[in-house]
Amino acid sequence: MTEPVFAKDQKVLFRHCDPAGIVFFPRYFEMMNDLVEAFFDEALGYPFEEILKTEGVPTAQIETRFVLPSYHGDLLHLRLWVTRLGTTSMTYKMTATCGDELRFETRATLVHVDQVGRPEPWPEQLRITVKTHEARDDT
Repeated sequence: MTEPVFAKDQKVLFRHCDPAGIVFFPRYFEMMNDLVEAFFDEALGYPFEEILKTEGVPTAQIETRFVLPSYHGDLLHLRLWVTRLGTTSMTYKMTATCGDELRFETRATLVHVDQVGRPEPWPEQLRITVKTHEARDDT
């Protein structure tokens, strides 16, 4: 796999954990969405607060494998690769590691939709920006 298109660190906070201090798995999905939202804003210049005024980017499919638990205080390195850009959809792979340990990996497909929820083509500038970073998915 090539270098990720986008990456950020996420410290595991108290709010992410169950009483045993382990990340409660639904919180990982919040972290995933936070990274996608930051990717659209910081890497693509297409922030969700603008998108959601007239369109949407719902997740149509997601498959996640939780490999090892994460604990309060861990520093997770989240990485995102765009593996496919279609006319109205985008598929990405994301991983979270802590040091050399893989904590989770996920693949998801987003769909660009209009105000009534019907798929619509991605804006051309976004397509150009994403295409310059699209990774080949070898896994």
